[in-house]
Amino acid sequence: MRKDHAAIQAITPTWYHGYLAEVGEGDLLDLIEQQAGEVHSAFSSIPLEKQDRGYAPGKWSPKEMLGHITDAERVFQYRVLRFARADATPLPGFEEDDYVVSGQFNARSMADLQAEFAAVRLSTLLLVRSLRAEARLLGGLANGNPITVEALIWIIVGHAQHHMNVLAARY
Repeated sequence: MRKDHAAIQAITPTWYHGYLAEVGEGDLLDLIEQQAGEVHSAFSSIPLEKQDRGYAPGKWSPKEMLGHITDAERVFQYRVLRFARADATPLPGFEEDDYVVSGQFNARSMADLQAEFAAVRLSTLLLVRSLRAEARLLGGLANGNPITVEALIWIIVGHAQHHMNVLAARY
């Protein structure tokens, strides 16, 4: 499945448009799989002394950022599953800052956080591979906004890319 940026943007809440813009061209399954290695490489490049410190007061550390990427992917993946299975029950949003605080990611090793992300990403890849084309067109309400399965999948990739770009620029 290739990205039709305008079509996906038209069915996506505006605050996700920046994430969509971060996704390059290519086949979605290839991008999901390729990005797993890119995330591992990007976070592996962070020196030990910078892994649990934000680049500025109030900013997440690289460990917190990776923990957040993983948590958000789980939330988006759950939305994909529910909507792809024709369950249009409205789903709540989540407060990302509260998740980061509760996640206590700085107390964990970078290797552990990377392994967890890799497992979640593999699960995402397998779920997306399993979806019929018509299931990708289904959707529902998430955080009070209509969204489709296809848009959520692209958001997963764009969200991770957004944070990798921040990591590259700040660390």
